[in-house]
Amino acid sequence: MRDFQMPGRSAVLSSEGMCATSHPLAAQTAVEILKQGGNAMDAAVGAAVLLGICEPQMTGMGGDCFVLYTRPGSDEVHALNGSGRAPSAASAEALRSAGKAKIPTHSADAVTIPGAIDAFCHLSETEGKLGLDRILAPAIHYADTGVPVAPRVAFDWSNDADTLKGNARQAFLIDGQAPKPGQVFRAPGQAEVLRRVAKDGRDAFYTGEIAEDMVAALNAQGGVHTLEDFAATRCSTDTPVSGPYKGVDLVEHPPNGQGATAILMLNILSHFDIAGMEPFGAQRAHIEAEAAKLAYDARNRFIADPDMTMRLEHMLAPETAAQLAALIDPKRAMAAAAPLTEEVHKDTIYITVVDQDRMVVSLIYSIFHGFGSGIATDKFGILFQNRGAGFTLEAGHPNELGGNKRPMHTIIPGMLRNKNGVFLPFGVMGGAYQPNGHARFVSNLTDFGMDLQAALDAPRCFSDAGIFNVERGYSDAVRQELTDMGHTVAIPVTAIGGAQAIRIRDDGILEGASDPRKDGCALGY
Repeated sequence: MRDFQMPGRSAVLSSEGMCATSHPLAAQTAVEILKQGGNAMDAAVGAAVLLGICEPQMTGMGGDCFVLYTRPGSDEVHALNGSGRAPSAASAEALRSAGKAKIPTHSADAVTIPGAIDAFCHLSETEGKLGLDRILAPAIHYADTGVPVAPRVAFDWSNDADTLKGNARQAFLIDGQAPKPGQVFRAPGQAEVLRRVAKDGRDAFYTGEIAEDMVAALNAQGGVHTLEDFAATRCSTDTPVSGPYKGVDLVEHPPNGQGATAILMLNILSHFDIAGMEPFGAQRAHIEAEAAKLAYDARNRFIADPDMTMRLEHMLAPETAAQLAALIDPKRAMAAAAPLTEEVHKDTIYITVVDQDRMVVSLIYSIFHGFGSGIATDKFGILFQNRGAGFTLEAGHPNELGGNKRPMHTIIPGMLRNKNGVFLPFGVMGGAYQPNGHARFVSNLTDFGMDLQAALDAPRCFSDAGIFNVERGYSDAVRQELTDMGHTVAIPVTAIGGAQAIRIRDDGILEGASDPRKDGCALGY
């Protein structure tokens, strides 16, 4: 139990249904949809689309999603891949010939076809109860009337506003400036898009006037996207991957997401007595950082869109983790993993919903970098992600850019399962940090017995690109110990990630937690 004389927040408890996400309006919307007779999928999709209005620097209709979910009365976890593909004419060789060593981050070359809207329409039709018109109504309302900008959103908006170019600046700035907390942001063009999708489904987005608006904007920036590329966009079903850690199974979305990295990292950590270490001491931080370097190096070499069954089996094999764990010096930092030749960043939203029938949804939805590519359409103001920057131009690499391929993705929804079935959907936002964040969250729960909210509140650290970012929640003495071990230690400017989780307790009560690093909350009824 937390100390009620110290700053903090309590977990949220309810009996019927619950949502945890990064913005209060979206959490409230999800609960209202549940109360109207919708199920967890209706609530998750409706609130996720609204988050594109509440947090447009993080997500939106021009982005992608991944979803894990269960159906009522079943513990089978289903995976849906709503990530888009490169246009059919995309060519790594063409960019190499133009002198490019990597895909320009804020360019049409970095824009893959947005996959989220197709996925949401599919999920509404196949798993939902209320229909698109009802679940999109809140997002349409707020896009028209506006949303007061929340404090963390305003912070990120200001940091990322320079990404916006051309008419995107008119669509996402107020009088040429990033909005301040409390200023109202409106997106009438997006409201019209959502009205059409609510009426006519995914074809309203991927064909006709809206698709023509998107193709024209991308072609004007040198993109090779076609109307045929948009019309052909389809989500796909996948089989989740999982791995055990101290009595629970971590369930992840398979590649092209990086969820297998979290499983490998926990497999490595299982070779150390993490529970015997101080939870926020230097030793645990050091071992975790070294495990992350090794797991991320495997990710960089293995995870991509093409069939990677054999590589995935090797990545998750117990002997692989044992061999990697043996490389860790408990007292000395190793060199950083080989740098990626593709971009990895941090901007996304996560939402989880559990309904009264205990259908469970874990959904993550993103435009990749802050404000994605910075390119928006002229007519409707649809902002495009830049997920194609997640490809590499290295010839022969499994993640090499190519027509109709999906890039390696950072966004990963998670679930925990025990002998009684799925009991804890969760997600940790933060781009490259996400696998590390999943592993740390699971370790906080299992190794240190933290309650759900404390496991999210706990200070974080992350070794990335040669820098060991250690949040201010750690002591200066710990930072000095880590420096003495050979780490290059820094305090991050921005808090590391953000997370949401819901636990289905053994007594049936729902317990929700929401990361204070974001503006959001858990709400139930």
